[in-house]
Amino acid sequence: MGDETPLIGVLALQGGFEAHARVLRRLGAEVREVRVPADLEGLDGLVIPGGESTTMTLGIEREGLAEPLRALAAPPPAGCGVPVLGSCAGLIMLDREHLGLMDMRAQRNAFGRQVRSFEVDLVVHGIEDPARPLRGVFIRAPWVAEHGPGVEVLAEVDGHPVAAREGEVFAVAFHAELTDDERVHRLFLDAVRARRA
Repeated sequence: MGDETPLIGVLALQGGFEAHARVLRRLGAEVREVRVPADLEGLDGLVIPGGESTTMTLGIEREGLAEPLRALAAPPPAGCGVPVLGSCAGLIMLDREHLGLMDMRAQRNAFGRQVRSFEVDLVVHGIEDPARPLRGVFIRAPWVAEHGPGVEVLAEVDGHPVAAREGEVFAVAFHAELTDDERVHRLFLDAVRARRA
């Protein structure tokens, strides 16, 4: 691998980590599955996928990953400031009540149970070609119930924030990895490459 190839970790304790890995590889990143703290060494970015947030929390506790994840993502001088993308359950993991990497509180299953899953076209600020809607796949999806002033809302559904950014930490309530549209992952990788530069 050349020096220009970013190394992205995908938390692989549970959930849809393989689909994220496929998108990232297609976009030219090297991918490492993260299961234990040693897997975080040398990462340029991290993706926390969708799945089941309670199961994910238990896995993070079991493997002793909470503090290493916080140190990886926290801005300097407290941490490394590595860009992070959380998707669906990953958004929940980023909030104040879980890893605390974003100043927000997520509402779990905010749109309803599995049978209430849906797709919708979104306008997402910050992605390339924002005039072209991005298809959001929402499966037992959360939303951002409240957030601090440092959190920028990037997209909403019915007035509820479903995509947000705070510094180099990105959170989306939908499954960006389940469509052919790579713009959310591109936005994340742009932040990774900018930090490396």
